[in-house]
Amino acid sequence: MTRKRVDSRAMRFVPVLVLAAVVTTPLARAAAPSDFLDRYAATRGFRSGQPTAITIPKGGGQVLFLRSGARDRTQSLWAFDVKSGSEREILTGAKLLGGGEETLSPEEKARRERLRLTARGLSSFQLSRDGSAILVPYSGRLFLYDRANGTSRELAAERAGGPALPPADDARLSPDGTRLALVRNGELRVLALAGGAEKVVASPESAGVTYGLPEFVAQEEMDRFEGYWWSPDSRSLLVQRNDESALEKLRIMDPSNPTKAPEEHPYPRPGMANADVRLAIYPLDGGTPVAVEWDHKAWPYLCRVAWPEKGPLAIYLMDRKQQEASLLSVDPATGKTAPLLGEHDKAWINLPEGAPLWLPDGKTFLWISEHDDTGPALELQQADATSRRLTPSGLRVRKLLGTDEMGTRAWVLASDEPTETHLWLVDLKKPWKAKRVGTAAGVEDAVCSPDGGTLVRWLAPEGGATQWFVEDAQGKALGELKSVAEDPGIEPRVEWTRVGADSLRAFIVRPRDFHAGSRYPVIDWAYAGPHSQRVVRSSRRYLLEQWLADQGFIVVTVDGHGTPGRGRAFERAIRGDFIGPAITDHKLALKELCGRYPEMDAARIGAFGWSFGGFYAAQAVLHAPEVYKASVAGAPVVDWHDYDTFYTERYIGVPPADSAAYTRSSVLLKASTLSRPLLVIHGTADDNVYFVNSLKLADALNRANRSWSFLPLPGQTHIVSAPEQVRQIYGRALEFFHRELGGISDAAPARP
Repeated sequence: MTRKRVDSRAMRFVPVLVLAAVVTTPLARAAAPSDFLDRYAATRGFRSGQPTAITIPKGGGQVLFLRSGARDRTQSLWAFDVKSGSEREILTGAKLLGGGEETLSPEEKARRERLRLTARGLSSFQLSRDGSAILVPYSGRLFLYDRANGTSRELAAERAGGPALPPADDARLSPDGTRLALVRNGELRVLALAGGAEKVVASPESAGVTYGLPEFVAQEEMDRFEGYWWSPDSRSLLVQRNDESALEKLRIMDPSNPTKAPEEHPYPRPGMANADVRLAIYPLDGGTPVAVEWDHKAWPYLCRVAWPEKGPLAIYLMDRKQQEASLLSVDPATGKTAPLLGEHDKAWINLPEGAPLWLPDGKTFLWISEHDDTGPALELQQADATSRRLTPSGLRVRKLLGTDEMGTRAWVLASDEPTETHLWLVDLKKPWKAKRVGTAAGVEDAVCSPDGGTLVRWLAPEGGATQWFVEDAQGKALGELKSVAEDPGIEPRVEWTRVGADSLRAFIVRPRDFHAGSRYPVIDWAYAGPHSQRVVRSSRRYLLEQWLADQGFIVVTVDGHGTPGRGRAFERAIRGDFIGPAITDHKLALKELCGRYPEMDAARIGAFGWSFGGFYAAQAVLHAPEVYKASVAGAPVVDWHDYDTFYTERYIGVPPADSAAYTRSSVLLKASTLSRPLLVIHGTADDNVYFVNSLKLADALNRANRSWSFLPLPGQTHIVSAPEQVRQIYGRALEFFHRELGGISDAAPARP
């Protein structure tokens, strides 16, 4: 439901919004440039033109990446030469199709929805292990690009002479570069690159069964997008089998086209059936598949899989409550498993990113654990089953990126301040020793070459545009990847601050033509959910907040309990209750901030949010009408029985045993008491937070004879990208807040 792939992981609830124009009212102000929203829409939020999908071949001589123009969504493949510092475009979708038009399969559309991708053109590529070739999936077809001679060819010869093949999904090269595996209509196939027909490896036996694809919760909540894994010697495949026949089927119809058949999606709701996930090892040169053995009833969730060149095949499993987890080694010859480590947490276990990662000895591996309130920490798991902490107390590791070729150093993304994330170098031979690579404030991410010799580190700084630095293992500058993104022309005026005894992180955005002595209505732009942060030290993330502030508001945001980067106890304080701690934190923060800054009018506060933020915005006017005078709730979860298992059950339990938590967290509990203006906005084709949520709220409010407003977005999913629909979102929200909260007043009250 969030989480990254925008700003978070587990519950990808943050939408990618593309704005066009805005509905103006007599009260609307024009402090922002008149063309700002149009430019925001045309540039995908000024992200078009930035390098993405960065990949570094072994040896580090080049950096490959995708990039579009500043004013289009069509990405192409680029190469940056480290020695010369030059870059060139090497492949485009138009070149691959000979001018033909791109088409997307339903599976590819769903994958992009899970990944929060809104760009078109080339969306992914895979480099062969030896770096000689690049596999490019595009428009349901597969192309192989030869880096040496700069030529490309389409794979799958059947297309040329026989019937059209179903679209290819998740195609990946074998480690030795001689074959590739792919999925067509839930059927796993292998193709020899030297030529020949595709060979079927595993085919569904019945309706509801697929091979080689990750199930819904793996993609949406676990950040696992693979459903098969190559053996290091390229002679076999570990294949996931999904049986979704027991799942409920949720259907999405297009109300604007009643003749169109509804789309049907198997969906695991809390307390109901999950997909039955199994694994088997398929030898590709003949032989019987070997089933991987584990207790599926005790461990229904397959969360992570690693099949390293040096080290055992390993799987990471969780129980239904996500309070117990086990990392198991797998014998490929027999399918038998053996424990490597186990974990327990009385609240829930967070999934590690980038772990396990085996070191060159093939016996020890790196892991990320939260044994106490000073982590998550990077650990070395040793051959004798003991562990050794590697990172110092208070440095919270968010992701393991890689190691050098000798296995003596590791790179991690970590935080010693929750509003910032940076690249750190960890000495694996000297415990508790870690060093930050850069020095500037902001939010960083990075990728490493396979041998750890070259890195690309990008920084979204406290102020200004993001930069992409190419560096060697010692941090020496080797160059910089260019961004051709359009400059927004405004720099948000963000004041980061802290509130309350728990030092909750918050920020304030004032109008750029702010007048001291005036009083402004306040918008609490909230997310308020777990595993996601709204408050990060990078001002360019708040362009929309600045635009809204420029219309005559002060925009605030607070990260309360449940957000990451503050330790185990702070994050898990929300266990069993999605709304109580959030309301408490936001009320405290708003009271303190309004007392601290007399320009903030405590009598005129509105709430705004999308997804979990929409849930919070709807709850705000129900649970705290004395604080919030109006609310705009976008794509809200109204009844948590209607969200998915892995996300919801992690935080508030498994019904029916934990039904009280679902009742406590439901918007429906107090819907009949609505006394403040509420605008609900929702896409009718949302397959993340289904439209039924807002319809349930509509029914409850109508039965209670409450007055409210509703803006359905025909055909829109959770990622609202159609300019005309987003024009409605922001135009109606602005009009609503101006009407319900009023404008700027002249006199500020005395400071209390």
